[in-house]
Amino acid sequence: MKPKPRQLYEARAKVAKALAHPSRLLILDALAEKEMCVCDLTDLVGADQSTVSKHLAVLKNAGIVADRKEGVMIFYSLKVACLRGFWSCVEGVLKQNLKEQQAVMRSS
Repeated sequence: MKPKPRQLYEARAKVAKALAHPSRLLILDALAEKEMCVCDLTDLVGADQSTVSKHLAVLKNAGIVADRKEGVMIFYSLKVACLRGFWSCVEGVLKQNLKEQQAVMRSS
């Protein structure tokens, strides 16, 4: 296998780090349904506006979400459509791990 450039792995890590927070995952699930303003996302996440804005900045900086300004309001949307397949893969890993843990518990 020919190694890929280190910058590619660093870029992948940046995206992975952006996904590595439960509140950000909740935000992404909501944005998969529709565009939303920060005020709606604060209610959904149950955090203050500055915290949600920081989460959105991380997601935007990683290239996962886009924003648009309308007057004083900022609306966010998903920039990529590939997350559904990614989540299916992640949930497949979780199911496999659960099966393995259950097998261990049955054998003990």
